[in-house]
Amino acid sequence: MAKETKPRSSANADGRCISAIKVKQWLPGWDKIRFDAKHHRRRPPEHFFIFSLSARELRSLTGIARRQASDVTPRAADLGIQRQHDPERSEEIGKFVEYGFPWSTLSDAKRKSEEFNDLRKPGWLPTAIVINMLQPDDDLGSGVVSRKDAVQVLEEGPVCQLKLPYEQWSPSWKPSSIHPFEVIDGQHRLWSFGEGASADFELPVVAFQGLDISWQAYLFWTINIKPKRINPSLAFDLYPLLRAEDWLDRAEGHAIYRETRSQELAETLWSHQESPWYDRINMLGEKKSPWVTQSAWIKSLMATFVKRWGGSKTDPGGLFGSRMVEGQEVLGWSRAQQAAFLIFAWEQLRLAIKKSKEPWAEKLRIAALKPDEPRPTDDAAFYGPYSLLVTDQGVRGFLHVLNDLCFVWATKLKLQTWQVNQQRGASDANAVSLALETLRKHPVATFVKDIAAELADFDWRTSGTPRLTEGERSAKLVYRGSSGYKELRAHLIKKLKSGKGSVADAAKRL
Repeated sequence: MAKETKPRSSANADGRCISAIKVKQWLPGWDKIRFDAKHHRRRPPEHFFIFSLSARELRSLTGIARRQASDVTPRAADLGIQRQHDPERSEEIGKFVEYGFPWSTLSDAKRKSEEFNDLRKPGWLPTAIVINMLQPDDDLGSGVVSRKDAVQVLEEGPVCQLKLPYEQWSPSWKPSSIHPFEVIDGQHRLWSFGEGASADFELPVVAFQGLDISWQAYLFWTINIKPKRINPSLAFDLYPLLRAEDWLDRAEGHAIYRETRSQELAETLWSHQESPWYDRINMLGEKKSPWVTQSAWIKSLMATFVKRWGGSKTDPGGLFGSRMVEGQEVLGWSRAQQAAFLIFAWEQLRLAIKKSKEPWAEKLRIAALKPDEPRPTDDAAFYGPYSLLVTDQGVRGFLHVLNDLCFVWATKLKLQTWQVNQQRGASDANAVSLALETLRKHPVATFVKDIAAELADFDWRTSGTPRLTEGERSAKLVYRGSSGYKELRAHLIKKLKSGKGSVADAAKRL
């Protein structure tokens, strides 16, 4: 006959205790919410807890209820809330934790070399792992947690003690039933830690207690799906706060380099007083602004001047981001030179259009006139509400042809011979002004002026311009949408090919 054993207490008397902060988040109005235990929405506790725990210990205590699609279980009956684990995502996070960004994005060979060691940074993970602490006898479809494995909360005012189901944790510890913790959010972060030194990495934890499965799903949805994505222009506007010289000068192959360089150029176009776009870029993506957003400018620069060369003459690379087709050498312009070149080119186009007496330009100026109001100080043919040049398509269209022509004609233009002694960033106004002064004396200046003069004859009206004929409106509608970028570039190239001189010769190479 088996020897009788004494029943265990509801919690391990010798359990390891950790400190936790008790947080009350409950409003009186929430008492009016209809809670329904029958549909997995029983009344939740009014408190949750905040504590920290090493990755390896937290992982051993934690299980995951994942959604399945391998059978015909009705979706409402599938009580798992987590997506399937992506090992590559966890591996990516693990690399980030080791030495931060952008070191984590380098190839294995570059990470193993010492050349890029100065790109190492702390890989902080300050965002909390969100879990649910199961109570004894909780049954969420995967089993019932035993009383000896449940975590007990010892109330001691705002700072509590959580008693874990062992006196001292060891890698061999396993729950006798199901895990006492369930992940609500953060499975990829938690599973990114192996058995190395990083396994002792402490993670912040937000822990609910006895939370019904429907509320867990609700939390997962509100954390991962519901929040509105950050305005991309606002996100790009943070780049100057993140900027470091090593990102710009040494991580050239990464998207972060191209985005950061493009953001810096867009910011200079907006902030430099000699720029035609001075204070005329929507830096924060505000809906009421009439100007093209910073995000759109950055994407256009990344698609033109700061893109890589794919190896095709019909698809030139970026003048600031690729090797030249001829000679295969990188254009050694400083960031101040790059900004000055863009400012100069846009100013030449603005001046050429201002002088234009083409019918399209005159009609835009007339359309901008309003009874009993003074004539606009800005030229409506360039800045007006019906000008294509103040749209995303127009900005990218001009950047595209300007980049492509200069790229294929780089050797003949002797771009490498434009030297400026003061090598500073694009955000340095004095350096940009000095670069502008020297650029006006370089042969490329004449080439850019000729491009601007040819494009001033192009009809830059939008499809929304009043009093267009049906034929004119239909012709303008092809520039709308994502396909409009390609159409506008093709039409601008066609216009330039019909001209004379070196601009036409360069355009014929595209």
